[in-house]
Amino acid sequence: MVDFGVVDTHVHLWDPERIRYPWLEGNDLLNKPYLLEEYRTHCKDVDVEQMVFLQCECDPGQFRDEVALITELAGIDSRLKGIVAFAPLENGENVRGDLEFLAENSLVKGVRRLIQSEEDLEFCIQPGFVRGVQMLEEFDLSFDICIYHPQLANTIRMVQECPNVRFILDHIGKPDIKNGLMDPWKQEIETLASLPNVLCKVSGLVTEADHANWTPGDLRPYIDHVISSFGFDRVVFGSDWPVAFQACEYPVWVETLAEAVSSYTSDEVRNLFRNNAIAFYRL
Repeated sequence: MVDFGVVDTHVHLWDPERIRYPWLEGNDLLNKPYLLEEYRTHCKDVDVEQMVFLQCECDPGQFRDEVALITELAGIDSRLKGIVAFAPLENGENVRGDLEFLAENSLVKGVRRLIQSEEDLEFCIQPGFVRGVQMLEEFDLSFDICIYHPQLANTIRMVQECPNVRFILDHIGKPDIKNGLMDPWKQEIETLASLPNVLCKVSGLVTEADHANWTPGDLRPYIDHVISSFGFDRVVFGSDWPVAFQACEYPVWVETLAEAVSSYTSDEVRNLFRNNAIAFYRL
């Protein structure tokens, strides 16, 4: 376990009684309030110094309500330092009003518009979406990339069209860890890492593994590869709580990642678990 305060760059908080999350319906484990009290309980002895909230794919018409809810929670727990909010970036120039709304809130550090749920592999390179992403530079907002591994090739093309936007890849691009698939994810990660405006979030790996039977050895080749590709200056820790709770408890993931990087220097480990997150999200 790490012996210093960590920055968790991927925390989900939701209350289905206040806001509708269609994807939670039918999931008995997750379809209930997961708020600050639950987060503190699940963290156990992990010292979380700061948190970044990631939008939870609520009903799109309620994304402003979600920002309001998290802003309210930040007033209760001062460790909640950043919000990555939803915005309908596919609307291109017409998303300006939404971005203006988000930029008025100093807690909002970035935007995430899920790509993973789009069946069209070319969704992220459609002109309207690319223009919406490009506009984030104007509002000093970053973009969290959330994809499944088959979408990685076109994601690279999108990033290449947005050289002035700061990107971070969630969940290492969601490779098929359950089946041990490495290619072409491995080569595409190297290509993405060659672009200097992209970081990689080491999060969500257990969710892509066999929930009931994964081992640290299943995750290790993927952790090693993203660290080798991006280097310790461009990787950050995230818990993906409570989604990852489907596969393991919070401290287990922290301990698994800490053990995987135990041979590296203390400065490199601090970069992964703390320093890079503060710099990227401007906490």
